[in-house]
Amino acid sequence: MKLLILTQYFPPEVGAPQNRLFELAVRLQQKGVDITVLTAMPNYPQMEIHPSYKGKCYIKEEMNDLSIHRSWIFVSKSKGIFKRLINYFSFVFSSLIVGIFKIKKHDILLVESPPLFLGISAYLLSRFKGAKLIFNVSDLWPESAEKLGLVKNKTFLKMATYLEEFCYKKAALITGQTQGICSNIRNRFPNKEVYWLKNGVDINFYNANNESESNWRAENGFSNQDFLLIYAGILGHAQGLEVIIHAAKTVSNHSDIKFIFLGNGPEKENLQRLSASNSLTNIFFFNVVPKAEMQNVLMATDASIIPLRKLDLFKGAIPSKIFETLALKKPIILGVDGEANDLFIKKANSGLYFEPENADDLSNKIIYLFNNRDKIIELGNNGHLFVSKEFNRDIIAEDFFNILTHQFKGKKA
Repeated sequence: MKLLILTQYFPPEVGAPQNRLFELAVRLQQKGVDITVLTAMPNYPQMEIHPSYKGKCYIKEEMNDLSIHRSWIFVSKSKGIFKRLINYFSFVFSSLIVGIFKIKKHDILLVESPPLFLGISAYLLSRFKGAKLIFNVSDLWPESAEKLGLVKNKTFLKMATYLEEFCYKKAALITGQTQGICSNIRNRFPNKEVYWLKNGVDINFYNANNESESNWRAENGFSNQDFLLIYAGILGHAQGLEVIIHAAKTVSNHSDIKFIFLGNGPEKENLQRLSASNSLTNIFFFNVVPKAEMQNVLMATDASIIPLRKLDLFKGAIPSKIFETLALKKPIILGVDGEANDLFIKKANSGLYFEPENADDLSNKIIYLFNNRDKIIELGNNGHLFVSKEFNRDIIAEDFFNILTHQFKGKKA
């Protein structure tokens, strides 16, 4: 069985889709699936082509026995919609050209969406290569862009919705990252087969017992008495990270409670300005670190704050940062309604819930954990047990491999 993965985002970039697709590809390859990846020159999230790839229109390389084809992409630090569309469509066209002329026929093509526009390249390449199309949805687009107020042009939204529906109709299989995404698509397309392709964690990679080996606190000027709360991930609009700034102001009389923002994104400067305007000295900003270093950072903290804005759209969301945190036996303070709350708070009892965008509620949960350190250990142990059983990447890959061999029988691995 030959599987082509088409995605704009892939390592060495750091991020949720990059890690998820890479981990899945490696495991499927180990099971005998012949994996090829077609992706862009690495640039995310800094929106700068990585130095070793600058000036190149095409490159082929190997990564963990995976065959990787990279094509040109236009990148810009501009936040304007026009430059973002050029970014997306530049890879749509370059990936199509590379796919046609550099990549042989495949049995299956799996495309990652968003960006939704990559569905254009995916559909055309699936026809050229005689491949069955799997459309993998990690975010419902354009619905999310509309509800977040990022796109308001009705004509554009109508065209994007047409493209979304076209991609679903042409797919041999639709996969969704959460149950909420899957339910949404099933309700609109009851005749299509939709599969929950979970995100998860490499339990073997994260060693929850190496806390004594992490010296990240000392290296960055924090003491053993400091109660460290971290948000690690994209600093974007959807996360509603202002709630952490406001909560930090509320608990600023507790000098041992300190907040860490680790990551980059379009809202970073705004958050830094908000922190400075409130004269807060308990908030610290750090740039994104490689995956290999992330374990030491998380192990040095006491809990992770994981928020999203209070929108019905996010009731089906599961932020990927949950998995690494729980794998390391660290509790979460979760400001997400719906599926994530049901799974990780109500079912797993792996953290505390606060109402999204409610800084007072978040402050209360922080003070509770600050005053109940034994609870931190209990919640962390619960979370580790839950993700080891329900969101283990090895099990996820095994289940998906079985789906592939059943759905596309006759294409032997």
